[in-house]
Amino acid sequence: MAENQRLYPLGQQDFPNLRQRGDVYIDKSEFVYRMTHSSSQFVFLSRPRRFGKSLLISTLQAYFEGRRELFEGLAIEQLEHDWAQYPVIRLDMSMAKHDEPDDLNRYLLHIIKSNEERFDIVGVGHDANLRLTDLISALNKKTGKQVVVLIDEYDSPLLDAIHEPENLPRLRKIMRNFYSPLKGCSQYLRFVFLTGITKFSQLSIFSELNNIRNISMLPEYATICGFSKEELLTQMSIDIDILAGKQGVSREAMVDMLIDNYDGYHFTWPSPDVFNPYSLLNAFTDGRIGAYWFGSGTPTYLVEMLRKYDVIPSVLGKMELQASRFDVPTETIQSVVPILYQSGYLTIKHYNPNTDLYILDIPNLEIKTGLMECLLPFYVRNADESTTVAAKMRYLICEGDMHGALTLLQTFFETIPYTDNASSSEGHYQQVLVIIFRILGFPSEVELHTKIGRIDIELRVGRIIYVIEIKTNANATFALDQINTKGYAAKYTLHDAEIYKVGINFDTKIRNITDWKIEKA
Repeated sequence: MAENQRLYPLGQQDFPNLRQRGDVYIDKSEFVYRMTHSSSQFVFLSRPRRFGKSLLISTLQAYFEGRRELFEGLAIEQLEHDWAQYPVIRLDMSMAKHDEPDDLNRYLLHIIKSNEERFDIVGVGHDANLRLTDLISALNKKTGKQVVVLIDEYDSPLLDAIHEPENLPRLRKIMRNFYSPLKGCSQYLRFVFLTGITKFSQLSIFSELNNIRNISMLPEYATICGFSKEELLTQMSIDIDILAGKQGVSREAMVDMLIDNYDGYHFTWPSPDVFNPYSLLNAFTDGRIGAYWFGSGTPTYLVEMLRKYDVIPSVLGKMELQASRFDVPTETIQSVVPILYQSGYLTIKHYNPNTDLYILDIPNLEIKTGLMECLLPFYVRNADESTTVAAKMRYLICEGDMHGALTLLQTFFETIPYTDNASSSEGHYQQVLVIIFRILGFPSEVELHTKIGRIDIELRVGRIIYVIEIKTNANATFALDQINTKGYAAKYTLHDAEIYKVGINFDTKIRNITDWKIEKA
């Protein structure tokens, strides 16, 4: 197929339109059949934003409306034989963000009225939950069929109010009342499917609906949203070749770049690697690697939660936790980890059945870089200039010029005001360096234990490893002496790499680097 015939469904959430246009489509119809032919009447799926949840909702709608022609050539065509038609109520909650209670009530009435008009039903009253009850009952009576209810982004009205102790309970009460008819109307319902980002407890939102099946962490649904590596290499093979040609690299190198930047998601374990579909499709469309998913907007609720829990950048990654610590109802969280996991900023990287512990880490380079850029304003006010300096530092470090990179950083520190919470501790300056190094895209670790001490920062750049020790109000010689005295470089004796020892001193009064020393091990 020629390059100009490839149509990528960027932002495309309408399954019929996608199929009729002939857009690239990764077949997820087998999952639709599996869900709708299970014993579960109520199903919930949590996935990060822009992972294809709305497209899945649209696919389910087309399926239940019996639009068989849209599924020609897809897996479900061989599985489904009846193609029964059902009336479908679709409730899109994604537009109900940042709402006050009165605004939310008006929006709920609006989406109910839109569904009433689709089926030529006249609703009465100003209570959205009663209108929903009447709509389900009227549709069942009018068609003689059970009703399907599809709720997209059910948690949108609540997410931006997570950090608002006064507003959240009021919004939560409205949503609980709105969803309450689903329990009382169960005899009229064929299937109810809800998507969202976070998981609010049944106690607070679905107080009477205690039979929702949460498929979010089930292995059989691991790739229901997003693209697996197998799907990329087979169904999007030509797209890899086209992108590789535009970038002037080999196919193998292009696959590695896509994996580094967009792969690495696991929503259960074991699980195939899952690529971020939004970033992948944008990369194919633009013909370049970019930070598309993170660049599409950092949610307000995430920024507020990072601020609330005073997140330390260096601890983001390689957390060992039980599922009960991260796959938990949003209103019971005691740290930012569940929000980061459910929103896609952390993902499962391993599971040990012997200890029942999961390892969570940042999925890929796009998220690692973007998350650090998001945290940078907590440490320095001029974050825009910081990222510019980081880009210049990347070039210098890649050229092996750590001296030039630190000189640039020193000059930068002279021109910026710190945030009000800037402290005089070594830890603060350690976090600033970690953020910058991770924005650069270099693997970096902090507080690595050795036999007689802890390495402040380990920075890896290709075959070069920098062992960095930070001191405050002392001197670089003192910092370098600690590296030598405690034998930090010996840790890397068997590594096939060049080892450099770097001692850095910060002066807390002038809030800047005063001197540094670099030695090759």
